Amino acid sequence: MEEIKQLILNERENIIKISVSSPFSKNEEFNKITIRPINIKNKPCFQAERFKNNQVFHLNMSNTEFSAFLENIFKKYAQICVFKSGVTVTFAISKNGNIKTSESKNNLQIKQKNTENNRQKEYIFNEGENIPPLVDLGVFTSDFKIVKSKYDKFKQINRFIEIVNDAFVNDTKESITILDFGCGKSYLTFIIYYYFREIKKKNVKIIGYDLKKDVVENCNKIAEKYGYDNLKFVVSDVTKDMLYREPIDMVISLHACDTATDFALNYAIQKNVKYIFSVPCCQHEINKSIKKGGDFDILLKHGLIKERMSALLTDSIRAGILEDMGYSVDVLEFVDFSHSPKNIMLRAKKTKKESDKNRSQIKELQERYNFTQTLYDLTK
Repeated sequence: MEEIKQLILNERENIIKISVSSPFSKNEEFNKITIRPINIKNKPCFQAERFKNNQVFHLNMSNTEFSAFLENIFKKYAQICVFKSGVTVTFAISKNGNIKTSESKNNLQIKQKNTENNRQKEYIFNEGENIPPLVDLGVFTSDFKIVKSKYDKFKQINRFIEIVNDAFVNDTKESITILDFGCGKSYLTFIIYYYFREIKKKNVKIIGYDLKKDVVENCNKIAEKYGYDNLKFVVSDVTKDMLYREPIDMVISLHACDTATDFALNYAIQKNVKYIFSVPCCQHEINKSIKKGGDFDILLKHGLIKERMSALLTDSIRAGILEDMGYSVDVLEFVDFSHSPKNIMLRAKKTKKESDKNRSQIKELQERYNFTQTLYDLTK
């Protein structure tokens, strides 16, 4: 433990951030903690962002306070990743206190000194980088400057890549195959391709599926223009068409409408896909079918509340089914609620054996409130 503490305290100026994850207990209050060195009134400090469900709690600490904070972390979490410029040091901690240390290269750089608490945020993609999809999206000008009116879009794209990047911190596989359901105009599909090819240096293959023929044709032309040989787009309906037959590493489903999200998630489950990233869109199914039948009838009285409650119930069921199917699931805030009410992302990673713990609770709710939920039905 002392080795980790000294690395962090002695190399403070070289550290970009520290990621703490994998709590030993399922009942741990915070499922993830991100720590950054900062200065407040010219005094060196550390700031912790502690994640609980969809909330973030901040804590500023002096070096002395942080030392005690670390001691507590060692007892509660199984993984600590220290991100320095060019290298990530990962500490895997067992319950009995044994530590395994590994190092991997990264493409992170300290852009500026962390001089104040309100310093500029470090992004994976930054202004000035030649990222063609961001130019075509209108987020960057032709000379790679951020368009002021698109700054929120720039943050949203970086947020998505940040969420993906966190999942792939320790992934050493050289090749990755990705399916993107309901890809639409596919700006994020192109950016994901760029991220894995240029940032992660992986051999990446992506197939994007959409119902609109003209959109698919245009995306294929853009992929050809960029020289993205392993990025293809196909007209297909996930609810009924035969899809990719070979092994798949990752499924993306961003804003696939209503039950199309359920079919995409079920496909990922059936193919035993390791990584799933899903941002559901409109969710009408439960809202249309749910009936009064229990203690929560008051939530069904007003249309707006009923709609939002139905959407939350839908995503709760999806997360529960994924957990029963052997996935570790994070429910994350994808974008700020003020920009879009459709701001929940389900990030899932295949890590464990299957169970039916959540299914029994879902069945009880379904019998009481008489709603229909497609992923629940597809995975029976």
